[in-house]
Amino acid sequence: MSSYDALGGSGSGVLSGIGGLWHWLKHMKLYRVILLVTLCFLMGPFIFYHLLQNDESNAPHNDIHRTRSQLDTFEEVSPLKAADLKLRIDEMLRIKGTVSLELRDLESRRQKLQSDIGLYNQKIDELKQELARQQTELDRLKISVEQAQVAQREAVLRNTPELALPRALFSDTLPTKLRPIGVEHSRTCKMSTCFDHSRCSLTSGFPVFLYDPDTTAVVSEGYDIDGFLKTTIKQTLGYNAHLTTDPKKACVFLVLIGEALPEHEVLKNNRYNTPQERAAPGATQQQSSLNATRLRMLPFWGGDGRNHVLLNFARREIGSSAGNMLRGSTVETGRAMLVQSSFDESQFRAGFDLIAPPILGPPGGDVWQECVPMLPARRKYLISFQGELNGQNGSLGAVGPRLPGTDDTEADTVDEFIIEHLKDMSSGRTQDTFMLQFECVPATEQRNPSNVRDWSLCGTDNSRKSVLKESTFALLLAPGGGSVSSTLLQARLYEALRAGAIPLILGGDQVQLPYAETIDWRRVVISLPKARITELHFLLRAIPDADLLTMRRQGRLVWERYLSSVQSTVDTIVASLRDRLGIPPKPVPSVVAHSVFNSSFIPLKSDPVIDTEPEESLGPIEPPYPSPAYRRNYTAALMQSREMWNDWADPFALYPQLPFDPVLPSDAKFIGSHMGFRPIGKGAGGAGKEFGESLGGNYPREQFTIVILTYEREQVLMDSLSRLYGLPYLHKVIVVWNSPKPPLEDLRWPDIGVPVHVVRAPRNSLNNRFLPFDAIETEAVLSVDDDAHLRHDEILFGFRVWREHRDRVVGFPGRFHAWDVNTLDSWNYNSNYSCELSMVLTGAAFIHKYYTYLYTYTLPQAIRDKVDEYMNCEDIAMNFLVSHVTRKPPVKVTSRWTFRCPGCPVSLSEDDTHFQERHKCINFFTKVFGYTPLLNTQYRADSILFKTRIPHDKQKCFKFI
Repeated sequence: MSSYDALGGSGSGVLSGIGGLWHWLKHMKLYRVILLVTLCFLMGPFIFYHLLQNDESNAPHNDIHRTRSQLDTFEEVSPLKAADLKLRIDEMLRIKGTVSLELRDLESRRQKLQSDIGLYNQKIDELKQELARQQTELDRLKISVEQAQVAQREAVLRNTPELALPRALFSDTLPTKLRPIGVEHSRTCKMSTCFDHSRCSLTSGFPVFLYDPDTTAVVSEGYDIDGFLKTTIKQTLGYNAHLTTDPKKACVFLVLIGEALPEHEVLKNNRYNTPQERAAPGATQQQSSLNATRLRMLPFWGGDGRNHVLLNFARREIGSSAGNMLRGSTVETGRAMLVQSSFDESQFRAGFDLIAPPILGPPGGDVWQECVPMLPARRKYLISFQGELNGQNGSLGAVGPRLPGTDDTEADTVDEFIIEHLKDMSSGRTQDTFMLQFECVPATEQRNPSNVRDWSLCGTDNSRKSVLKESTFALLLAPGGGSVSSTLLQARLYEALRAGAIPLILGGDQVQLPYAETIDWRRVVISLPKARITELHFLLRAIPDADLLTMRRQGRLVWERYLSSVQSTVDTIVASLRDRLGIPPKPVPSVVAHSVFNSSFIPLKSDPVIDTEPEESLGPIEPPYPSPAYRRNYTAALMQSREMWNDWADPFALYPQLPFDPVLPSDAKFIGSHMGFRPIGKGAGGAGKEFGESLGGNYPREQFTIVILTYEREQVLMDSLSRLYGLPYLHKVIVVWNSPKPPLEDLRWPDIGVPVHVVRAPRNSLNNRFLPFDAIETEAVLSVDDDAHLRHDEILFGFRVWREHRDRVVGFPGRFHAWDVNTLDSWNYNSNYSCELSMVLTGAAFIHKYYTYLYTYTLPQAIRDKVDEYMNCEDIAMNFLVSHVTRKPPVKVTSRWTFRCPGCPVSLSEDDTHFQERHKCINFFTKVFGYTPLLNTQYRADSILFKTRIPHDKQKCFKFI
């Protein structure tokens, strides 16, 4: 049978069953159906009750809540239990509220416990940090104890005295009277034979006594000394620290003997007087203006004039025979030294007499306005000369009778050849331009013929200056007639250096220049024998621009410092004589740091608010240790005299320290000269741990002073002071209080562990930042603004870098001077991020204290006045000064480009005119200096192991630098 058939068979069976049932119901009686339905309704409740009873008996006892829930469910369907249901609902709501309150209480307790746990965790972290800080502090104290023990051992083993300013030893008697010496002995005087060294001890300070020229006259009748000279010499010597009014203490005695003029000429004031010697009425040509009798009657002459210095200055008469009143004279000067601008070869006693320039400048003050810019290196004229040869009746080549003693045929021939060659050179085929004038137009009047062959000046001072400032070189022709120096030659040298023309002396092997014992003239002038005239043009063309500007700059330095004014001339004469004797100068004066508080007032103290510093040992905490001062009182002048006179210092004062002191060899720190040195790892070296224990380096241990300039920002200042707590190697803090209002009496000053000296400024000036206060006892000075925010590790790293560059500005924020590409004739101040810089702002920089003296005493007053005018630019001025002295750029440390705290009040640098003023400052300072001394640098200093992979058991020098 198929599946279809099976399916069909099954379907037919079902249909047949249904049909049978329907057939049975159809034939059933109606009463049977009703009976069956009634029976079902009656049996249903009994069956349901029976089942329910069985369910309750079989249910477990622990399921009571489920049973009650089911009963409640059944009760809900019962309308008889409505009142109980309402009560039950109210009870359940009450229970729910109680449970909610308990849950909220538990939640609050949980939150409180979590907060307590957080606080305890925070305290644990703080305690861990404090433990680490205390551990670091303990390590620092251990290092400090070790350093103190080393210092104690050094003090015990020290076998050399502590040098300081010596006590002055003076002579206590007047010069004893001795017999006059003969003429032959006088002409051969030397310092060893004609000078009494017993009056000039090394510790005397070189006291100088000046005979009052108004009351002590040594000139002949009919003559008088120029009134300008008498007044200015007394005035300028009054400013000199070596002047004394006690003749018993004097080492040397100064006598002003010239410029002596006939009395009828004294009232005139024509400085450049070309006519020659003018005899007084009734006087002969050979009569000297110096009176020998009056000279010998000086109260302290002592019979032979020892230790006397005769000052014969030329000012109004600068002709060929001026400046030498003793030429052809029979006046005996004994053992006295002679200072003047003109000497014959038979007169000049080398190493005893002194050649000084004529007095052609003002009494003193700023002289930069007399100078011209040093740039460009090559000027309009390659070489210039304006003059006319004197010494015979007429100019060179003129026919006329010669005066006695003028047999200079050979000299005439040489001079004629030189002149002809110079004329040919100027008219030859060359691109160079020359300005050569060998005859004065109009001709120079010559009232009294002179037997001194020399080249007179043509024109006026202004006309010559206009030519010289356009000349690269200025030709100077040596005088003839056996002169080693002439007033005309010195005047030409003065004018050339003032105008920036490099002096070229033909016949330089025949002459002596001023102060030749101390000034290195080879760096200033080109000195050639006359035989080199044929090679002159080749030589001048072979000099590169760098050498031209170097010589021009050195010439201006020599002119400003030693020749420019009466003050500079007098100071240089005194310093030259003192240097000749090897006596140190007087100490440079410091500025007294007057406290802003009264002597009876004690400022309130407070605990500092300690900022979180990197957890690293930066150095030991030491007691205050001032830098040793005046250690090289005698050796500096002996070993570095040339540098003092020609380079980085001035020879007029003794400084407590210099940034140019010599450095010991490395092995000297361990063999014989170990005092004060703290080598890293006791000499074995090391990484971060050993580095943090010692200063190391090439110099003995030292500390630094922080100078903070502030003005009525007390809270900013207090915050800055608090951040200095625990700073290693800090000696003291000097707060320069620039405000006229004193600090508030209730102001609490943080106790940072080192002295804080609050200094009252004389007036509100940014120049006060660089005053050389006597309270600064260290060489290193960290100049910071009151809103500067520097970390300890940054400060310490800057200090370590400065110790290796002591002569430079070492600091953090770098700036540069940019050329104005629009005008092409000026500089702009620029603070943008740059790969090249030329300045480091002194709002956060280390400098040597020596530069504070230079800034206060030698920097032109016009620059300090400009700083006061703008209340700006003092940092630019300091960068100009240091770069001018050293010819080196500053050193920038770390990556920091700014240093101010973000929340501090607005400072002066936020003013809109701040940058405009700084543009003007750079250009004005350039005008004062004659050039821009700033130099560019393209690197910064970072610690040695910075970004270097090192073993895990080693530490870097600084964690973050």
